[in-house]
Amino acid sequence: MPRRDNQRSVASYLPLLVVLGVMAGCATAPEDDPVLQGRLSDLDARTQKIERVVQNQSLLQMAQRTDQLQNELSVLRGRIEVLENANETLRKQQRDLYADLNKRLEQQGGGAPAAGAAAATPSDQDAYASAFSTLKAGKYSDAITAFQQFLATYPKSSMADNAQYWLGESYYVTRDFQDAAAAFQAVLDHWPNSTKAPDALLKLGYTQVELKQPGQARATLASVGVRFPGTDAARLATARLQQMNAGGQ
Repeated sequence: MPRRDNQRSVASYLPLLVVLGVMAGCATAPEDDPVLQGRLSDLDARTQKIERVVQNQSLLQMAQRTDQLQNELSVLRGRIEVLENANETLRKQQRDLYADLNKRLEQQGGGAPAAGAAAATPSDQDAYASAFSTLKAGKYSDAITAFQQFLATYPKSSMADNAQYWLGESYYVTRDFQDAAAAFQAVLDHWPNSTKAPDALLKLGYTQVELKQPGQARATLASVGVRFPGTDAARLATARLQQMNAGGQ
């Protein structure tokens, strides 16, 4: 009888023991759960990996952008250098134009009348002297206007060929090479025997060089020595041809 009573007592406590076991399982802390901790560790590792990838991509993009900016800066510096060189070349050419004109003004003055031209009158002499003085003063735009007015007013003057030549020089020194070429050509067409014809032919060749017409320029400069041998214009034409050959033009 006593054993049977003990068994009955144990059986009566069994449900209570099960409940206590379940409660004990539910009360396990997260940090003590190995499965949960493993998942958290895996998630943390993945998050760090993603962060490293994003960071690396950002650094790569920044490096690529920096390289691009440096390349653009290098290109801009190169362009600035080219522009500075071109500007300096242009300034030197302009100084050469002024020097050449001043030299001609000092050496040749107004020039002699063309062969067969009508004698100059006091009126056209004064008008020519005024235009020539304007040119010598460096007032090139005013000189252009003055020589144009002179030629329109005194087309038969003995100084018309000189006025036409200095009109071409005025255009040339202001880099109006198209009008300069036309003015120099007019000297050759209307006054082929003028004392200004050799220089007009020479400067026509110069304008063709400036107008990027190397073939025509070569032919014009070569003709100076043929038509006017032994002149200063022929010597200068030969020198310019040699310069073109040396420069590969």
